[in-house]
Amino acid sequence: MADVTTTEGNFRLPDGAEVYQKTWSPSTPPLAKLVHFHGFSDHINNYFDLFPALARQGIRCTGIDQRGWGRSVHTKADRGNTGPTAVILADMAAVIQAQQNTAPDVPVFISGHSMGGGLVATLASTPEYQPLVASLRGILLEAPYIGLTPEQTPGSLVVMAGRLAGRLLPHFQLTQKLMIENLVRDPTVQTQIKNDPLNHMTGTLEMFANMLDRAAALTAGKLVLSEGVQSVFVAHGTGDRCTSHDLSQRWFDQQTGRVPPRQKQFKSYPGWSHIMHADLPENRQVFANDVAAWILEKAQERSARL
Repeated sequence: MADVTTTEGNFRLPDGAEVYQKTWSPSTPPLAKLVHFHGFSDHINNYFDLFPALARQGIRCTGIDQRGWGRSVHTKADRGNTGPTAVILADMAAVIQAQQNTAPDVPVFISGHSMGGGLVATLASTPEYQPLVASLRGILLEAPYIGLTPEQTPGSLVVMAGRLAGRLLPHFQLTQKLMIENLVRDPTVQTQIKNDPLNHMTGTLEMFANMLDRAAALTAGKLVLSEGVQSVFVAHGTGDRCTSHDLSQRWFDQQTGRVPPRQKQFKSYPGWSHIMHADLPENRQVFANDVAAWILEKAQERSARL
């Protein structure tokens, strides 16, 4: 990986808390910058060759292990303790703004996978962050948590009980074991995820309740994509057994009406699993190339706000 430089460190969040950050930089001046937000029980080092592959094509990639996840966890009490949605969005905005301040002439994109994709969609639909979102060249969502598949969707009574418990005992932790075989098809990746000590599968009741609330608001259209979003790329596998391909497409169809046709795409990947960046080995470079092609094309275009 001599053609890609990686740097690791800590990022200070608005309230002074520090989280782990990693960056993949190309050997030449970047053509674009990508800020990525991971999903539930995930971390930024769990993306296999995606970020190096993008960096080799001139895209500087960075991301944090968000509060409660990965290398930002230091005690058991930290596991899944993300804070409320308002805190998460403020954290995301701080990371994005820091990237905008570095090489400000280079276009910035943001992306998210699974729960992280739902968070990116939420940020892009929250009026408080409309100016920030409008200053970005685009958003990319990989198998976003807009809604779950029917098999994974909890019943209404479970949801109501969870929300009540989240208000009464917000920091109570619950381990949610996932069927890794439902997330990715490659047996080698399945084993790696199962054996990764950073994938603790634990969240606070507050975290689970807020995650459900965000998805419900996105699915119902209560959160409306902000005016000024410059481009939208959504990728979802039809074989996803975790988040719903159809609900993602419905969100895209309903929310991107103000985005010019050439600046938006919903791309279905037949048979692909939830963890698209680590699907079958022969698919990984395909996905990286699709993401890179979209970013580089939009980065070269004149900003819609100029």
